[in-house]
Amino acid sequence: MQHTRMITAVDLHACGEPGRVITGGVLDVPGATMFEKMKYFERHHDDIRLRLLREPRGYPALCCNVIVSPTHPDAAAGFIIMEQAEYPPMSGTNTICVATTLLETGMIPMTEPFSEFFLEAPAGLVGIRAECKDGKVTKVTFRNVPAFAVHLDVQVEVPQIGAVTVDVAWGGMFYAIADAAPLGLRLTPDEGRDITRISEMIKAATREQYPVVHPDNPEITGPTIAQLSAPPTHPDAHRKNVVTVSTAELDWNRPSTWTGVIDRSPCGTGTCAKMAALYAKGQLALHQDFRHEGILGTLFHGRLIEETQVGRFKAVVPTIGGTAWITSIGQFVLDPQDPYPNGFTVGDIW
Repeated sequence: MQHTRMITAVDLHACGEPGRVITGGVLDVPGATMFEKMKYFERHHDDIRLRLLREPRGYPALCCNVIVSPTHPDAAAGFIIMEQAEYPPMSGTNTICVATTLLETGMIPMTEPFSEFFLEAPAGLVGIRAECKDGKVTKVTFRNVPAFAVHLDVQVEVPQIGAVTVDVAWGGMFYAIADAAPLGLRLTPDEGRDITRISEMIKAATREQYPVVHPDNPEITGPTIAQLSAPPTHPDAHRKNVVTVSTAELDWNRPSTWTGVIDRSPCGTGTCAKMAALYAKGQLALHQDFRHEGILGTLFHGRLIEETQVGRFKAVVPTIGGTAWITSIGQFVLDPQDPYPNGFTVGDIW
């Protein structure tokens, strides 16, 4: 049987969030920076994203990463992050999945009890400290790019909902963050349909009324993702959150397009954005633990370790810690006669 474009990938989940890491079958791409490599990949190889994330090889909650050569001399490897509706500059769960894959497959030598190295994301250099025992990565803590708040407690008029109080903050992606309680939500799994619909509406309205641009890279705009926040239910957590990742572009005239999927983890960049907003409000100090709970009850361990400046914004450097587990290693192929070479979506789950 003839197959083309064989791709080898490792599947994992990081505190519940599924991730796929391509380890073979995709060549390096040109670019002077990892952001340029990401844009090149988006322009010339987006078929790979579609093929591996859409059905029948993927599903709405899945993310994918491709490992490429770094452009920064201090980085051991670079990676490009792919989601259903965008190429994000940074992702916490994907960083944890990539670091775990590189170490547990031997692509980067593992040292116990700690393996330390840098990865290069499109958003910048990310420091990795992996706790390792008996050949397993038991925890990955990464030093993220600086996080900062852009808007605090602004009133966003959301069609069909009304005025919603929102923070807009950067944690590697631009987030629109709102409290869940005034929206009648407790952030439980049975509320999933309402959470995604309301979150997508808040994100779209915030993007329209409070658009933001990263001061160091005008090609990064937002907000592109929404987060709802609530008191914790886990006894060790400080806050609970649910982040909705878009599965399609939102069209106000077509309610059926208001689609997204819940991040199953506590969300790494979302935790960084939330910590930056809390810091800006004087509600979280440097070197203070912040344990963030996701919808499954799993925790990410966050901390702000220093102040810095990003453009005109007072920023903080966050760290996030979490664990990923490999679930499978597979090879994905394309039959030349396949009528859906780039996969498909159907409105029942997308």
